Amino acid sequence: MNRPVLVWFRRDLRLSDHAALTTAARMGPVVPVYIHSPQGAGAWRDGAASRWWLQRSLAALDAALRRRGSRLVLDRGDPAEVLARIAADTGAAAVVWHQRHEAHAADADQRVAAALTGAGLRAVCLPGPLLIEPTRLLTAAGTPYRIFTPFWRAAQAAFDAAPPQPVPGSWRPPPQWPAGLDLAQLALDRGEAWTGGLAAAWEPGELGAGRRLAAFVAHSLATYAEGRDQLGVDGISRLSPHLAFGELSPRQVWHAVADRPGAAPYLRQLGWRDFNGYLLHHFPNLPEEPLNAGFAGFPWVDDDSAQRQWQQGTTGFPLVDAGMRQLWATGWMHNRVRMVSASFLVKDLLVHWRRGAEWFWDTLVDADLANNTCGWQWTAGCGADAAPFFRVFNPTAQAQRYDRDGAYVRRWVPELARLPVPWIHQPWAAPTAVLTQAGVRLGQTYPQPLVDHAWARQRALRSLALCRREGGSGRDPRSALSGVDTPY
Repeated sequence: MNRPVLVWFRRDLRLSDHAALTTAARMGPVVPVYIHSPQGAGAWRDGAASRWWLQRSLAALDAALRRRGSRLVLDRGDPAEVLARIAADTGAAAVVWHQRHEAHAADADQRVAAALTGAGLRAVCLPGPLLIEPTRLLTAAGTPYRIFTPFWRAAQAAFDAAPPQPVPGSWRPPPQWPAGLDLAQLALDRGEAWTGGLAAAWEPGELGAGRRLAAFVAHSLATYAEGRDQLGVDGISRLSPHLAFGELSPRQVWHAVADRPGAAPYLRQLGWRDFNGYLLHHFPNLPEEPLNAGFAGFPWVDDDSAQRQWQQGTTGFPLVDAGMRQLWATGWMHNRVRMVSASFLVKDLLVHWRRGAEWFWDTLVDADLANNTCGWQWTAGCGADAAPFFRVFNPTAQAQRYDRDGAYVRRWVPELARLPVPWIHQPWAAPTAVLTQAGVRLGQTYPQPLVDHAWARQRALRSLALCRREGGSGRDPRSALSGVDTPY
């Protein structure tokens, strides 16, 4: 084929192990295209942290393409209309791209395919960003899996362990490049003041992803099982944003770690990523609705003030505050602290899990609709394979277990840095003399606890009982709390 072929890049911003690019390079001259289409995502258009990352990832991809005599054509608008226009401008015969599993993206897949075939072009949509395509795995009853362990057993049996594809050796440019936009015209990075710390923490792009993967394999993989929950050590991969933007494929990660000591626990985490994508594919309303319909009438509390304190890291619980401040500063939070902080919002404060999901969506550089949604539903107790609602993380106990020397809290909550263990995790319980010596004045330099955790746990359990008993009648859950002491 001598006519050009468009490669529609989406969340697959890399050149290696890129089936669409490899396929297009065999077909004819290649025109790489990225289309910014936030309107199509509805409520889940990219948040501020994602836009910051995307701008830099697109720049890195364009630079990699230019080193190979190519370039990235940028445009914006409805993908079906834009791709049809670029195809007409270049005389392209086909468009090749990777499937995505979010509802809005799946809809775009269908509309693009229809528009292209209607114009007499070839539309080639290849498998998407997961190890196993969701349509390949169903239970014996023909229904989607809702429990991780049997899903993972089936997924491992079905997984094709073929190695990742290298970057195509070469591909031809088109006879004439179509007009496109400058990256600045996409207005991705709007200069939000809080994103200033992201550059110090991350290196977006395929090269940065490869360096991060190599460092993890060399230094942390062997001890991952023990180190992944310890907050004061670099025991985790930090690959999640690179995977979210497709700067690495999960197959590349799998092959980099599979035969090395300590691989099994990490591969299981890749399995959870696949499971979340699988659930979103089969249950596309998950970002708005609980998988467990029994939670549809749960009596959540609208507490804007408490939610703001959670967002700002001023709850008075050091581990929660440290996590929320790490998120604000770096666009990322350790997974153990994500669970604790999420539990605090939905169970200690009874704020709806969707509010937490929306905040994480805006502030996480690794924001992924499947992982974000399923993580919040897991914590809230209403998702697949969820933690039971009565499992309420105790932020103090979690801190004492996973931040034993207080290094994590000292870094992110510096006003408590001079408190000795164990008071650094429960400053409200410290003797006055200890607080004075450490320069801590509760209610002034550091807040009093937002709630009494024991009281909040009882309120959460009674709210669950009310939901089950009355089918979510809409009564204020606090009406079920007679006999329980008031919070701070």
